[in-house]
Amino acid sequence: MTKQKQQEQVQRLSFGTVLVGTFVGALAGALAMLLMAPQSGKKTRSKIEQKSKEMSQQAVHTIESGVDKAQTKANEVSAKLYKQVDDLQQRGHEAVEQQKERWTPVLDAGKTAVNNSSIPVPSPQHL
Repeated sequence: MTKQKQQEQVQRLSFGTVLVGTFVGALAGALAMLLMAPQSGKKTRSKIEQKSKEMSQQAVHTIESGVDKAQTKANEVSAKLYKQVDDLQQRGHEAVEQQKERWTPVLDAGKTAVNNSSIPVPSPQHL
């Protein structure tokens, strides 16, 4: 992983940490406000319940949104990786073909030289 990609990943993690911290801070502030308000216990409990439901719905929405973004990013990265693999595979095939073209005449000349010499060549069975 390159340094730039690592930095991007740290920035995304930092954003997630800030988002979670903001959510927890808002929840704590709302709870403290309700508990400190000069009203009856029944009203306070009702407001706490209502705020809890709202915050829960917001949390679900935020998590779903984050999951969707992560899925999209994962798909993009995956597509890039597959393209890079295909490109590398193609370059590898081209390099092999170039080497075949380069070394075929040398191998053929070597075979011809061996076949024309009077030195006995052991068969593969004797090796």
